[in-house]
Amino acid sequence: MVTEMTKYGFILLSGDAEVFLKKLQSVGMVDITRSTKPIDEPSEKLSYRANILRKALSALKTVTPSEKAGEKITDVAAEVLSAVSQKEALQARLPQLQKDLEERKPWGHFSKESFATLAERGLKLHFYKAKTSAMQPEWKEQYALSEISSFDGYTYFVIVNDSDDYEFPLKELPAPDCDFVAVEEEINKVKADVEKLDHRLAELKCHEAMVQKELDKTLSRLDLHLADAAGTKAAENYLTVFEGFAPKENEKALKEMLDNESVLYLADKAKVDDNPPIKLKNNKFVSMFEVLTDMYGRPKYDEFDPTLWISIFFMLFFAFCMGDMGYGLLLIVVGLALKKMLGKLSPLVVTLGVATTVIGFLFHTFFSMDLLTWKVIPDAVKKIMLPSQIAGFDGTMVLAIIVGIVHICLAMIVKTYQSTKTKGFANSLGTWGWTLLIVGGVIVGGLALMKVIDSNVTKWVVIVLGVLSALGIFFLNNLHRNPLLNVGSGLWDTYNTATGLLGDVLSYLRLYALGLAGAKLGEAFNAIGVQALGDGGFGWIPFILIVIVGHTLNLAMCVLGAFVHPLRLNFLEFFKNSGYEGSGRSYNPLTENTNK
Repeated sequence: MVTEMTKYGFILLSGDAEVFLKKLQSVGMVDITRSTKPIDEPSEKLSYRANILRKALSALKTVTPSEKAGEKITDVAAEVLSAVSQKEALQARLPQLQKDLEERKPWGHFSKESFATLAERGLKLHFYKAKTSAMQPEWKEQYALSEISSFDGYTYFVIVNDSDDYEFPLKELPAPDCDFVAVEEEINKVKADVEKLDHRLAELKCHEAMVQKELDKTLSRLDLHLADAAGTKAAENYLTVFEGFAPKENEKALKEMLDNESVLYLADKAKVDDNPPIKLKNNKFVSMFEVLTDMYGRPKYDEFDPTLWISIFFMLFFAFCMGDMGYGLLLIVVGLALKKMLGKLSPLVVTLGVATTVIGFLFHTFFSMDLLTWKVIPDAVKKIMLPSQIAGFDGTMVLAIIVGIVHICLAMIVKTYQSTKTKGFANSLGTWGWTLLIVGGVIVGGLALMKVIDSNVTKWVVIVLGVLSALGIFFLNNLHRNPLLNVGSGLWDTYNTATGLLGDVLSYLRLYALGLAGAKLGEAFNAIGVQALGDGGFGWIPFILIVIVGHTLNLAMCVLGAFVHPLRLNFLEFFKNSGYEGSGRSYNPLTENTNK
C-alpha cells in the first residue's frame, strides 16, 4: 500500500540552512524536494568522485584478498582504477597476439638477420601456403622450393629467387616480421604483467572498507548539497524556504525534533497535486515483489499499489511457465545456496521455487516425467493432480485461460474501485457498466456451466446485467456531456473492448505454451539420455552427462521465459485493464545512509 505523506514547508535563516539540513539528514525521515542529478560545479565534482569510487569498489568486490597487507595510499580509488585500466589494456592485446602466434607458427623459428644476408647475396624469399592435396610435385623441380611445415591440411613453403622475372601460380603471402618465439615471449610478458596487476589489486583489497566509507560520505555530501541548492531564497536572500515530505507515521517524532530548532515550519496533509514521493508499505511476502513494481514505475499518490496483485499473479504465472516440480526444487536449492550472491533476491528465488514445486506437482511433472505413470505414488495423491484433459482439451491450457480471465476481471474490479474512489460513483458509471457486463457475465456464465443456477434464472440475470451495463456504457458514461456524444463514445469503447479483450485473454495461452515447450524439450533430453544408456554399463556416463547438461540448459531457458512473459502479462494486460499508470516518484529521504 502507498504510505500516507505529510507535506512540510521549512522557513529559516539562510545562514542556518546547511546546519538544519544536516540535522534532517541525521534523522533520515524527510524527502526534501531536490534534483537527482548534478546541477552546478560542486555537485558535478562530487558526482564525478562518487562514480570513481563506485567503479573502484565494484572492481575490489571481485578480487580475492592477498595475504600481504597493502601499504597506506593517498588515493586508493585512483590506484585501483589505474591497475584495472592497465589490466584491461593488456588483456585487450592478448587476442591479437594469439592470432599473430597462430599465423607465425607455421613458419617456424627463424632470424630476420638471415633474410638480410640472403638479400645481400641477391636472393629473395617468397612465402606461400597451399592445400596439401593441391601441392604439385613439379614445383620442386621448377623452383627452389622448401617446405617449412604442414598445419590443418595446408602446406607452408618458401621459394628462393634471384631474378625479378619471377612468376608463381599462387598468391604470395607477406613475409612474417618476426618468428613465433618472439610472439610467445610477448604473450608471456603480457600475462606476467596482468598477473602482477592482479597481485596489486589483491593487495588493495584490504582498503575496500575505506573506499566504501568514502563513497558513503561523498554521496551524503552530494545529497546534502542538492538539497541545499533546492531551497528558495526570499527576503533578499536572508531567508531560505524548503519543501519536503515525510511519512505520516513519523509525524510525532519529526515534530519533536523541529520544535527544538529555530525554524518555522508548516505541516499539512499531502495532496495529489503536491506530487508527494511514494513509499510502499507491504508485508514481508509482498515486499519481495516491490522490485518488479519499480521496474514499471511506482503508483501515483492517488493510485493503488499493484505489488499485492503482482506478488500473487507473477508467482502463479512463473510457476505455470516452469510447470516442473524438479525445476522448482532446483530453484529452492539455488536460492538458498547462493544467498550471499543473490542478496535481497534470494527469498524471491526461493519463493518462486516453492510455487513452481507446488504447480509442478499439480501438473504431475518431475524433470519432464509424468508422475501419473509412477506406480509408487498412491492413487489418492494422484487424484489431487490436475487431470490431463478438461472438457476434451488439455488441462493446463484450460487452466491458463481460466486464470487469465480471472486476472483481467480482477483488474477491471480494481479499476472500478479506484475510479469510484477518486472520481466518485456518479462519474464512474461507464466503468461500472463495463465491469458489470464483463465480470458479471463471467460469474453468471461460470455458475450456469456448473449448473448452480438454472437457465431461467440465468436468462433474467443476463437481461438485467445487459440493461444496467448498457445504461452505464452508452448513456451515463459522462453526466456532463451531450447524451448523443455519450452514445458515440460508448460505441467506440465497445469496438475497442471487443477487439482488445479477446486478444488479452488469448495472451494467457503463453503460460501453457511456455510450460509445454519446456516439458517437451526436457522429454527430448530424457529420451536421448535413455538411448545413450542402452543396456547400462558404461552407458551410464553419457546418460548422466546428457541429462544434467540438457536439463540445466532447459532450466535456464525456462527461467528466462518464466520471468519475461509473466511480467508482460502483469505490465500490459493487468495494468491496461486496471488503468494503472505508475508515474509516481520514489521516496528518497535526506539521510546519512546512502544504501536507501
